[in-house]
Amino acid sequence: MMNEHPRLAIAVLLVTGCLAACGDTATPETIDVTYETGLAGFPARLDSLRVQLRIPGMSAALVHDGEVVWARGFGLANVETHLPATSATPFHLASLTKPFAATIVMQLVEAGSVDLDAPVSDYGVDLQSPGVIRVRHLLTHTSEGTPGSAYHYSGNRFAYLDQVIQSASGRSFAELLVERILEPLGLHHTAPNPRQVAAFTLTGLDRDRFVAEMAAGYELRGAEVLPLEHPDYFGAAAGLVASAEDVAAFSIAIDEGRFLDAETWAQVFTPATSNGGATLPYGLGWFIQSYQGAMLQWHYGYWSTNSSLIVRAPGKSLSFVVLANTPRLSAAYGGLGSDNNVLRSDVARLFVEAFVVGDEPLP
Repeated sequence: MMNEHPRLAIAVLLVTGCLAACGDTATPETIDVTYETGLAGFPARLDSLRVQLRIPGMSAALVHDGEVVWARGFGLANVETHLPATSATPFHLASLTKPFAATIVMQLVEAGSVDLDAPVSDYGVDLQSPGVIRVRHLLTHTSEGTPGSAYHYSGNRFAYLDQVIQSASGRSFAELLVERILEPLGLHHTAPNPRQVAAFTLTGLDRDRFVAEMAAGYELRGAEVLPLEHPDYFGAAAGLVASAEDVAAFSIAIDEGRFLDAETWAQVFTPATSNGGATLPYGLGWFIQSYQGAMLQWHYGYWSTNSSLIVRAPGKSLSFVVLANTPRLSAAYGGLGSDNNVLRSDVARLFVEAFVVGDEPLP
């Protein structure tokens, strides 16, 4: 039975400079935090973290047993236009693009077009190295130094998978992404970075409408949250734009075993090992972590104007997606990739402690 606790109003200063106040006086947001277990209190607790992190707009979704059981937006997707954030608002995913790209690469592996143990030079990738850099090394962030010897997270190295995909298939990552993931799942709030017009056009979506509904970008400078134009990159490493609902749908598709054979999915979610036999924190496009007996599959995104997080707990048939329009969702915790521990994030911990290792009720 759900425990009842008194409500506590927490006033936290969300400084937005002229965006909110057009003067020197910042406007505090008051969040009524309901200290109840389960979904009754979860949204308010999550929103209080948003305000503490000074994130103008955020969107989140929870998946349980193959269904989105809860999804909503918080704050403003666009402060200037007063556009509310909703669960359908497209946000830049930054590095949360990588799991999508890894899925495409592994489809090419299943088709025999890509060999994980082939030198990347076979696919036109020219990187100086004291050893042979293989496709597997790009996917697992083990390509620097002596290939395979150590893990060093590198979005720049992961981005070379664009060339691997193009060389192996004769088609771009954007083409295969739209054809093999976005269209089959009917993800109408997901697209390559709209600033890459040719890639975006592949979706058939109305670009002007998509941009108008998309979360704007912001950065924290001292005590102010100020607008900043989104980066223009799109590729295997970053640049996909999606709603929390659509990322949740992608996670459900993984649970259903879509896109890849079961054996391949198992390979994707198996931690890589170094040349010396050490277990590494990353599989093929995903971080892998164990916490209190629960296996967590996760990824974060961290860019100049945005941040994102997905945490999957397959043993509990649970997924949690949260997207933000400043870097603070990741920056506040050192980027999460600094020590490969998702539990450093208060946002991730809120979900994991309540629903994964805790027994708070879900529908």
